[in-house]
Amino acid sequence: MSNSSSNAMWGGRFAAGPDAIMEAINASIGFDKRLARQDIDGSLAHAAMLAQAGIITDSDAAAIKEGLLTVLSEIEGGTFAFSTALEDIHMNVEARLKEVIGDPAGRLHTGRSRNDQVATDFRLWVRDQADAAMEGLSALMRALVAQAEAGATWVMPGFTHLQTAQPVTWGHHMLAYVEMFARDRARMHDARARMNECPLGAAALAGTSFPIDREATARALGFDRPMANSLDAVSDRDFALEFLSSATICAMHLSRFAEELVIWSSAQFRFVTLSDRFSTGSSIMPQKKNPDAAELIRAKIGRILGANVALLTVMKGLPLAYSKDMQEDKEQVFDAADNLMLALAAMTGMVSDMTANRESLEAAAASGFSTATDLADWLVRTLDMPFREAHHVTGALVKLAEDAGCDLPDLTLDQMQGVHGAITADVFDVLGVHNSVASRMSYGGTAPAQVRAQVARWKERLE
Repeated sequence: MSNSSSNAMWGGRFAAGPDAIMEAINASIGFDKRLARQDIDGSLAHAAMLAQAGIITDSDAAAIKEGLLTVLSEIEGGTFAFSTALEDIHMNVEARLKEVIGDPAGRLHTGRSRNDQVATDFRLWVRDQADAAMEGLSALMRALVAQAEAGATWVMPGFTHLQTAQPVTWGHHMLAYVEMFARDRARMHDARARMNECPLGAAALAGTSFPIDREATARALGFDRPMANSLDAVSDRDFALEFLSSATICAMHLSRFAEELVIWSSAQFRFVTLSDRFSTGSSIMPQKKNPDAAELIRAKIGRILGANVALLTVMKGLPLAYSKDMQEDKEQVFDAADNLMLALAAMTGMVSDMTANRESLEAAAASGFSTATDLADWLVRTLDMPFREAHHVTGALVKLAEDAGCDLPDLTLDQMQGVHGAITADVFDVLGVHNSVASRMSYGGTAPAQVRAQVARWKERLE
């Protein structure tokens, strides 16, 4: 596209076209062409409203509609020639529309500006991404619930400080991530509800003198209502920031889970076996099976958090209403959305395919004095011992077992009574890991009965 054509789109504002550097820094078509469908959807709604309001003729509106659908088919078919001289997706579409239908194309921009146009397009795109993220999170949650249901009774060590703390069930651990990803889904849902207001019709910043119907365009595009302030409508990017904030917290959760999968799949733990589909081998060590998918998911937080910080930084010093800085709002969001969806899909695949090694989990659950708290609780319940004294007695018994090179259930009754004479043989009932987890019947606890109840609740919610 020649500079003269670019100048024509600007209505003759510049006597000479910008040089190559200005064109390169000013153009956004290299990335905002991803907004093509949203841009054309917005234009279709705007043109229909202009005709309904009597601002343009029905024949012009029909020509615009037919032309826009032609342009969309060219873009989706890969035959559309994008031009950096035309700067952005809006000008590219409008220029091609004029080539296709002639003069009626010039009436499409009545009563709007590129400022409210891009705000609408971007909001529609982010709304679509929030919907996709919620679907992706639901799929991951279903995979986790399936793991929880299968392993509701399987015992494993629960950790604090990555040190063996108390036995828990595999199902309980899986459900912890279901709760976390449920909050991520809820954040996306909340953000979507807040972003579902339509900027279209705010025009450049002050509204328009044409008798437009903003309620009609909002309805046509699936928004709940028009935005109530034209200055805010063109300058707001909170919807993108909320999406990025929600995505960042979700990516953090994915990273935490990925870290556990990396640890659990190691030769030292052997808690899980990841499928070959989500693992790779070593170029020189034939015994290696690397959890590469988990490691890559663990890294995605860097990109997604980086996008969040980048957009916050772009927006932090901008006066109302629109500034060209806001052209820098899209690439980070595009990249974050792509990587969030990829990470969710990869994690869902890994969770669906992975095998929990029940024997290794149980063996680890029974080691590291994991039932010490059960012993202390038994001393309180059965011997009416103050908890602090019970804690001290239990510590002495742990030390005794440690010195003897065994675990608590392996001590004899005589050895235990040597520490405290009132201990009876009933104490051994609480020292098994299965007894331990079964006793944790408080709401939200790790007992298999509680796990099954939560599995049923989540299966119903996720239907």
